[in-house]
Amino acid sequence: MQSIRNIAIIAHVDHGKTTLVDKIIHASKLFDERKETGDLILDNNDLERERGITILSKNVSVIYKDVKINIIDTPGHADFGGEVERVLKMADGVLLLVDAFEGPMPQTRFVLNKAIELGLKPIVVVNKVDKENCKPDEVQEKIFDLMFNLDATEDQLDFVTIYGSSKQGWMSSDWKKPTDNIIPLLDAVVENIPASPYVEGTTQMQVASLDYSKFVGRIAIGRVFRGNLEEGKDYTIFKKDGKTQKVRVKELYVFSGLGREKVKQVRAGDLCAVVGIDSFDIGDTLADLENPEELKRIAIDEPTMSMLFTINNSPFFGKEGKFVTSRHLRDRLFKETEKNLALRVEETGSEDKFNVFGRGILHLSVLIETMRREGYELQVGKPKVLIREIDGVQNEPIEHLVIDVPDTVAGKAIELVTQRKGSMTVMEPKGDLQHLEFDIPSRGLIGLRNQILTATSGEAVMSHRFVRYEPMKGDIVGRFAGSLVSMETGMALAFAIDRLQDRGRFFVGPADQIYKGQVVGEHTRNNDLDVNLIKGKKMTNMRASGSDDSAKIAPKVKFSLEEAMEYIKEDEYLEVTPLNIRMRKIS
Repeated sequence: MQSIRNIAIIAHVDHGKTTLVDKIIHASKLFDERKETGDLILDNNDLERERGITILSKNVSVIYKDVKINIIDTPGHADFGGEVERVLKMADGVLLLVDAFEGPMPQTRFVLNKAIELGLKPIVVVNKVDKENCKPDEVQEKIFDLMFNLDATEDQLDFVTIYGSSKQGWMSSDWKKPTDNIIPLLDAVVENIPASPYVEGTTQMQVASLDYSKFVGRIAIGRVFRGNLEEGKDYTIFKKDGKTQKVRVKELYVFSGLGREKVKQVRAGDLCAVVGIDSFDIGDTLADLENPEELKRIAIDEPTMSMLFTINNSPFFGKEGKFVTSRHLRDRLFKETEKNLALRVEETGSEDKFNVFGRGILHLSVLIETMRREGYELQVGKPKVLIREIDGVQNEPIEHLVIDVPDTVAGKAIELVTQRKGSMTVMEPKGDLQHLEFDIPSRGLIGLRNQILTATSGEAVMSHRFVRYEPMKGDIVGRFAGSLVSMETGMALAFAIDRLQDRGRFFVGPADQIYKGQVVGEHTRNNDLDVNLIKGKKMTNMRASGSDDSAKIAPKVKFSLEEAMEYIKEDEYLEVTPLNIRMRKIS
């Protein structure tokens, strides 16, 4: 029976995790026939490539020295915590990948904490040791301290450390002695990660993830914990509501390289994909028909934020998108909940408005961005934080915020966070940077990134993760500035924008099409102001000397989707179409 190792890779955003997995795949000679394209194989979703983050966890498998290594890629961002928890349930050990300069980051801590609670054995990989000013030995000590603080066991603290550069394609047990391949890492995995045990007995397989194919419907992905799972046999499935149902496994697949291989049976300890079970939830157990036994269910992180989604009813409705009706919107949102487990959708009393609950701004913005690329037009309201009542007291989510910022502007960053009820817990120098840590209400994070990046000329690096619920912290100052609102529909003119530049900064430029009620700029004061950007210059037959110089206009302010979501006020909607993002007053 083939020996199997199941490992999950934990890393902070942009620490080189996906690159490393690619190199492991190349090293195991899977891609002899494939030309070197230099593309990342794993992050194959457009959004993942553009943002350089992993959103969906994926499975890859390689064979090394006759050992099958199943590699499970985990999302590095705390907003995708729903993904992380389930993924780790399938693993026997973890590769903790850390940047040799930045060291362990808050989101690494978030995933590592979950791994340690599950008793997984870690191997530490200190990556990017070819970077200038990096401190591999110091980083290794920090990881030890971090694991100690997370109550790791003696066995977990006795971890192996491998150093290297996945971009350059080498790993070594000593960072001062580079090699020319990543074999030392594969050796460390085979020697230190426990083999998946083959547990005899009646079948037990837990669904930890899912996939969807338009040909066969929903596909359950998970790990067989006991016995064998066989194609064509009947099994019992334990559902979320406590009911059981008889199901038949039509097809079985194991992971092989980047693809899947059809098999007749899967042994305990291996990961597989099952076709034929139509209705199932994450955490369901597939068990023996005669003597079914249920595995403990997987808990999924609760949402902390909600947003109102509604159909686009602006004057420009239907001009740019393909899917514009409430039926399209409803079907798409409910379809998303089949795959996106940390997401919840609730219908409101009105048939064209839906409350969507998610783990944070990034989580929700990825959904909105995906939908606009598919041709949907919609409007979304300002993100709201979910308040819970515990023992009669209103509680709100608190996040741990980490900011690395240049010394000279650290004061500005601290001031902005404390204004939003953040309390500082750590302040320490890190090279030329100040490393700041705060506990801050989730409400305070909405719109904070914009302000901090502006105040620090874009040099601050921010990350945050949810920690707990605490009693409400009182009022938080929102956006001070009012909005400039268009009075007319038509084409914005340079002359009109030029004339109004002392009133604020504009989000539209000359020749942009605008409509009545659209937010076209930010007012310098705290009240809203109606402006007319369509009014041209009065023509006369007199020629003026020197006063007809062309208008000099400041460039329009461009928002990313997340920035716009954080920017809008309570009485504004964000109109999202495949071509444009516009802000407007709720009429």
